[in-house]
Amino acid sequence: MRQVTKTFKALTDRNRIRIVKMLQAHPLCVCEITEILGLATSTVSKHLSILRDAGFITSEKDGRWVNYRLVDDKSNTYAGELLGQFETWLEEDPVIQSDKKQASRVDREAICSN
Repeated sequence: MRQVTKTFKALTDRNRIRIVKMLQAHPLCVCEITEILGLATSTVSKHLSILRDAGFITSEKDGRWVNYRLVDDKSNTYAGELLGQFETWLEEDPVIQSDKKQASRVDREAICSN
């Protein structure tokens, strides 16, 4: 019961849903997600932590970047099943469409060099 509760609670925030949908396009670093959402880095980091703890995302170091991506293993059955559903959910939503478009154009070198 605890795992299913944690899984669903992770999706109770609009910005966490937006992050999941962005990561469907490709892995992103914190600065890229921060740029798209227009939130503070600390806020985005907290959202990422919640999604990671619930089993939706994972991170991997790539040089100076830490890339976040959707999990491809199914260690959390609930998160895995929901991610499968997310493939088609909200595709027509204007905010999600805008986020995905920005995710494909965002330049981490330009954003994170400041």
